Amino acid sequence: MSSTPYDDVFRTLLTDCTELMIPIVNEIFHTNYTGNEKIRLLQNEHFIQMPDGSKQERITDSSFEIMSGNTCNIKCKKRYHIECQSFEDGSMVVRMFEYDTQIALENRELTPDTLTVSFPDSAIISLRHTLHTPDKMNINILTPGGNVSYNIPVLKVRQYSASELFEKHLFFLIPFHIFVYEKDFNEIEQNDEKLKKLKAEYAYITKHLNEASHAGILSEYTKAAILEMSRKVVKHLAAKYKKIEKGVNLNMGGKVLNYRAKDILNRGHAEGFIEGEEQTKIQIATKLLTCGNDIKSVADITELPEETVSKLAEKI
Repeated sequence: MSSTPYDDVFRTLLTDCTELMIPIVNEIFHTNYTGNEKIRLLQNEHFIQMPDGSKQERITDSSFEIMSGNTCNIKCKKRYHIECQSFEDGSMVVRMFEYDTQIALENRELTPDTLTVSFPDSAIISLRHTLHTPDKMNINILTPGGNVSYNIPVLKVRQYSASELFEKHLFFLIPFHIFVYEKDFNEIEQNDEKLKKLKAEYAYITKHLNEASHAGILSEYTKAAILEMSRKVVKHLAAKYKKIEKGVNLNMGGKVLNYRAKDILNRGHAEGFIEGEEQTKIQIATKLLTCGNDIKSVADITELPEETVSKLAEKI
């Protein structure tokens, strides 16, 4: 199945802001992770053996381990597999079983007389659920040694209000919140009052993201990533609705800075490039100014004095 822009946003957030998955796992599986655990991303490319002997590649949206404790062993590791579903085509449960089986096989334990496979805890994040979308899907496996079954819970994005996303720290779902309004796009585009309410909701989202960043709940980098991914989803989903696209994006704070530039700076810190820190900031500031960002925003993201950024702008 081909990748969608929403799958790409899902994987980007998973890779760039992995810690955001902890509250998602707690919400879906009713776990009690604190956020201090370590997450290790696992291989997302798998090869399925077909009946004719050929192999087909399957790419999962997310496969990861959550590790608790300082000295982690097999008992403190828990493996998860979560897929993002934008369209219901009736085959999702089959693909989930294919993925789960491959993940289990790739992490098998083999002795001369026994094969042991551990299936991951799996779930689906549904962007467009209907009245017929179940709260969970069931997989029953009939074996000569007995029957085995397990459930795949379905998280329905459109069931969450903006305030619930913040109350539960489900920041990962914010870029997909626009799906709540998808069925009403035609009406919103033509009704100024409804458009005003939608813009107000996204002003609320931006305000609370800023507050979460100031409170240390989110890093500035993570906040910027959420805003950037939100813009990408809106751009694709509301491409035919220019008032909606423009209004929502403006109420998310206007142009979002290139958060990957901030990541370069963060990695510089982590790798100990302290001596070159000032030069790194200047390089990033120059790149951001070249992309058309204003002096104050560039000063904020790079933590350089506005006077320094202003002089760089004059040179450019």
